Amino acid sequence: MIRIAVSGHRGLPPQTALLIDQAVREELAEHCPAISGLSCLADGADQIFARAVLDLGGELEVVIPAEEYRDGPPDVFDELLGRAVRVQRLGFAEATERAYMAASVRMLDGAEMLFAVWDGLPARGHGGTADVVAEARRRGLPVRLIWPEGARRDPG
Repeated sequence: MIRIAVSGHRGLPPQTALLIDQAVREELAEHCPAISGLSCLADGADQIFARAVLDLGGELEVVIPAEEYRDGPPDVFDELLGRAVRVQRLGFAEATERAYMAASVRMLDGAEMLFAVWDGLPARGHGGTADVVAEARRRGLPVRLIWPEGARRDPG
């Protein structure tokens, strides 16, 4: 079973979310169903990836960055969290940039590959996708960049 971590953009416009979903499923297809997906379940790319892993017969592992963390629509977050085979909770009280990066590092510690749903631009804050990609590359982990033609990010 291959363990794949995800890092990616949040706040994706609906059309981009559809493009990302299709691209993630195509990338995962070569490994199905022997996948363990590692996600923080952030709104956007993380939840798209988590849903795709589960839909394709894989298992989901979740890293929760902080006690005060719950991202995206509660029903989606709670449903995905409830389907996880393993949940790791970090000791941070609040979901800060430091907590996000620590969660990403924890995922990379257990991953054999990173799926980066990334437009290639610098991170908007410490612990963003660009930082996670840099850390994965520093470790020598394979990184699959996923940013299909026509995808765009909300300005932020």
